[in-house]
Amino acid sequence: MTVTDSAVLAAASRLTGKAAVRAEPLGGVVHRVTLADGGSVVVKHGPDGAVDAEASSLCWLADAHAVPVPTVLGQDADWLVMAWVEPGVPTAAAAEELGRGLAVLHASGAPAFGQPPPGGPADAWIGMAAMVNTPAPDWPAWFAEYRIAPYLRRCVTARSLTNADAAVIEHVMDRLPELAGPDEPPARLHGDLWYGNVVWSSIGPSALVDPAAHGGHRETDLAMLALFGCPDLDRVLAAYQEVTPLAAGWQRRVALHQLFPLLVHAELFGGPYPSQAVDAARRALAGRR
Repeated sequence: MTVTDSAVLAAASRLTGKAAVRAEPLGGVVHRVTLADGGSVVVKHGPDGAVDAEASSLCWLADAHAVPVPTVLGQDADWLVMAWVEPGVPTAAAAEELGRGLAVLHASGAPAFGQPPPGGPADAWIGMAAMVNTPAPDWPAWFAEYRIAPYLRRCVTARSLTNADAAVIEHVMDRLPELAGPDEPPARLHGDLWYGNVVWSSIGPSALVDPAAHGGHRETDLAMLALFGCPDLDRVLAAYQEVTPLAAGWQRRVALHQLFPLLVHAELFGGPYPSQAVDAARRALAGRR
């Protein structure tokens, strides 16, 4: 999907009510737009339902007053305009502040596992992959049905995973009730919390961007944060535990929670991700990180 600078500028002007003078691509369908008054906004074009899903996610996370997120300035069916967040350099203090903020965010809760944000669509997105948010009272069954099975099926259909690979992951699904650990209440998740979706700040609280928010298990956000590396992750986790300690054995469940984002990446990108997903499934079954 590509969009022209003129379309980006027109959307920015229409949704902010201000003249837009320059569009700078940030990657894919995301642009930084400079307005005539010197301010900056982020303009994003999305497929069907993606704008509503992201806008409702941002508002729901903001309502927790826990970790800053970009303010939604305007939207329509295809375009989302948000406040620009100035990036900085990760610091130890910023990592600790992020950990405490995530603990508060998760503790703000959700009505059910799989619950979409208020006003948000059930048919949502994580990156460019479809993601269904359907409420359920039981986390293991919900995680198996809505966060593992759909992506596993598509990877098998695309032949990026073999039937033997799928059998390993299906074994995880069968054993989820025993692998899941102690019962947890539904947490308010960012939902796509890899380190690239943290806009680090050295002068104030860091912000979270590009959410795929829903009610889920808090360990999923933390496991995703660890998946591709995160500056000062030990400090993030230590500060998190000062506010709301994680349940015993959480380290053994990291691979289990990473299975979801790895399957999403396997569907979208192929490459090494299918084998990494199978490896995560084996580690989850063995109780290893």
